[in-house]
Amino acid sequence: MKRVLVQKRGLDKNMLDIKCPYCGNRSQNEFSYGGDANIKRPELGKEISDKEWDDFVYFRKNPKGKHSEFWQHVAGCRQWFKVLRDTSTHEIFKTAKLNEDL
Repeated sequence: MKRVLVQKRGLDKNMLDIKCPYCGNRSQNEFSYGGDANIKRPELGKEISDKEWDDFVYFRKNPKGKHSEFWQHVAGCRQWFKVLRDTSTHEIFKTAKLNEDL
C-alpha cells in the first residue's frame, strides 16, 4: 500500500524526469514514447517494394547506449519532441524541439 501512495505522489525514485522543451521538467507519467527518431519514412508518392515497406513498418534495430527518440507530452502541451537517452541506463542527456538538433 505504501508503494502505491508514493508512486501517486510522484516521489518514486525510479521515475524518470523528462524535460519538455516547451514546459520544463515533468514526471515520465506525462509522456508517451514515439519511437526511433532516426527512422526515415519512405518518400511520399514514390513506389516502393513490399519488402521495403515491411522493413520500414516491422523491422527495427534495438540499440544499446545513446539513442535518439521521439516523445510526446500527452498530459501537458501535447507537443512532440526529441530525446537523447541511454537505452541501458535510461539516463536522459538532452531534449530538443523537432526542428532542433540533439
